[in-house]
Amino acid sequence: MIAARKIVMVPALNEEGSVSRVVEEIRREAPEYDVVVIDDGSTDRTAARARAAGATVISHPFNLGIGGAVQSGYRHAFVGGYQVAIQIDGDGQHDPAEIGKLERGLSASGADLVWGSRFLEQAGYDVPRMRRAGRAIFAGIVSLITRASISDPTSGFRIANRRAIELFARDYPHDYPEVEGILMAHSHDLAISEVAVRMRQRETGRSSINMLNAGYYMVRVLLAIFVGLFRRRPVPPSEDDWLATPPSEALEAARR
Repeated sequence: MIAARKIVMVPALNEEGSVSRVVEEIRREAPEYDVVVIDDGSTDRTAARARAAGATVISHPFNLGIGGAVQSGYRHAFVGGYQVAIQIDGDGQHDPAEIGKLERGLSASGADLVWGSRFLEQAGYDVPRMRRAGRAIFAGIVSLITRASISDPTSGFRIANRRAIELFARDYPHDYPEVEGILMAHSHDLAISEVAVRMRQRETGRSSINMLNAGYYMVRVLLAIFVGLFRRRPVPPSEDDWLATPPSEALEAARR
């Protein structure tokens, strides 16, 4: 029996101080996974350090944002025939030692998309007050829409099976992908779930969300959620469609 191909996608922007350590940890903790770093227009040595650590690197010529970077990872996974894809941020917050919890959550729940929650068990995780309030609001709204109990919809530490990979390779939210991605999966009848994981504080860089723009961010996300409820979503490509397409054409289509 051929083992399922699995990959870890690491979106990174100017993470030269942490990306090599993240890649090395992934390779140590989950050696059965291939690692691809999506260098989203970095102006530092992020790409070089990721390659030196043993990762495949996809370099964007300019910054597309987190949603664009993650979708590049899903397209790479889709065309490459991967059955499982995990997203880990390049700033060191997500602990590769917790990958096993995501895998067990995917298997036990039968879900298509599972994310790691900082708040199911890790009550002491330090989050600024405004962001904590925003997270609670988003969690309440997403829980209401999906009719599921969701504690951490902004978590980017995720695992997806082939069905979710197919969907996100074709269409993925770019502005606020964590929250919108859950709703997108739900709207396409994908099963979703979350598991408790341990996360670390950011090692390098700083969040784009601060006290000054937190309120603006919350309003924008709420607007995006509302618009997303009425947005027409493309149908994911079927395996037969892609199998019938020459590899060179499939790769070009995935890049568009």
